[in-house]
Amino acid sequence: MKKYLLTLCVGLLAISTLVAQRQYLHCGRLIDCTSKQVLEQQTIIVEGNKIIGVEAGYKAADQNATIINLKDKTVMPGLMDMHVHIEHESNKNRYLERFTFNQADIAFRAAGYAKTTLMAGFTTIRDLGGTGVNVALRKAIDQGITDGPRIFACAKSIAITGGHADPTNGAKHGLFEVPGPEAGVADGPDACRRAVRQQVKNGADLIKITATGGVLSVARDGYRPQFTETEIEAIVSTANDFGIHVAAHAHGDEGMRRAVAGGITSIEHGTMMSEATMDLMIQKGTWYVPTITAGKAVADSAKVRGFYPEVVRVKAEAIGPKIQSTFAKAYKRGVKIAFGTDAGVFKHGRNALEFQYMTEVGMPPMEAILAATVNAAEMLGVSDQLGQIKAGMLADIIAVNDNPLENIKTMMDVRFVMKNGKIYKQK
Repeated sequence: MKKYLLTLCVGLLAISTLVAQRQYLHCGRLIDCTSKQVLEQQTIIVEGNKIIGVEAGYKAADQNATIINLKDKTVMPGLMDMHVHIEHESNKNRYLERFTFNQADIAFRAAGYAKTTLMAGFTTIRDLGGTGVNVALRKAIDQGITDGPRIFACAKSIAITGGHADPTNGAKHGLFEVPGPEAGVADGPDACRRAVRQQVKNGADLIKITATGGVLSVARDGYRPQFTETEIEAIVSTANDFGIHVAAHAHGDEGMRRAVAGGITSIEHGTMMSEATMDLMIQKGTWYVPTITAGKAVADSAKVRGFYPEVVRVKAEAIGPKIQSTFAKAYKRGVKIAFGTDAGVFKHGRNALEFQYMTEVGMPPMEAILAATVNAAEMLGVSDQLGQIKAGMLADIIAVNDNPLENIKTMMDVRFVMKNGKIYKQK
């Protein structure tokens, strides 16, 4: 009899615990990404880490369930930033830190940046290049060791010798060993295949290449092509064998065109994108991740004496201010847009500035929000889990005070953050 009673009590406790995991979110306004409407007085029902229902009205909670009062808020899916560098944050000592920071220094700072990003309402990010700490941080967050967004990491960007993302740029001869595919530097199709395989071995979820020169590397070129089309095709085919996609940093049009023709999934920055390349992207279904905020940030920092080395300052002034106008043309032409900021080039946690810059040049607020939810999820191939608030999706949910369709600046003040059914912030 005692054994029966003990078994019964354990079973009842398990049922009680399951019920206690249920949460009812009473939402004053809810952004429905399917209808592209703002619905009023809705209830989201969360159990464990998933949404199990969305119902009109403020539904009464089951016994032992938790009610979360968001009746004065606008609720939407957790935001997704498709271009972040979680390991660092630009400052005037950034180039010196390459020689003074150990991996542990980078890791502690990255954990702080990750938490800041999550508190800003970004529950998922795509990290596009670091030292490998990004992969370790992804694991730590997944294991609950530290708080942060869900991370899709490329580990180390793949570059050509002397190109953007060659880690030895700007250093004196002999200070470093000559980098090869193991270090993310590859010349020729065979080396490119090895570089992809190495990054996958290192834990990468995707591959990033620097298809053109860049702004912040200590190299004079900021826009010329840096991989041949044959090399890009080798990278893409190898990545496809692993079932992962390829993102391409690109400022200049020719390198961009090669990357799109070679089959990459997304163009990052796209500063000098021509209409012909836009049309090719539409034809190929290539995504565009604009990073307008980073463009503005580097242009502003270039005005601060000594913030950048001179070779970088010149590029920042020439390239940074152009991204917003290119974005406007690409959006109007019909290129697919996924939200991305290049946070780390500016302060983490200010990612939502991108919404203001997108809407300034003609993208409606709802479309900007879709770029950071539905579109980003589609690009990542996780539309069945993320990007919308509906039954069966993971419970990534945020809330802001105002209706962002009327006041997009409210996205800068996220008041509620839930990721995987766990509340991280509630004001």
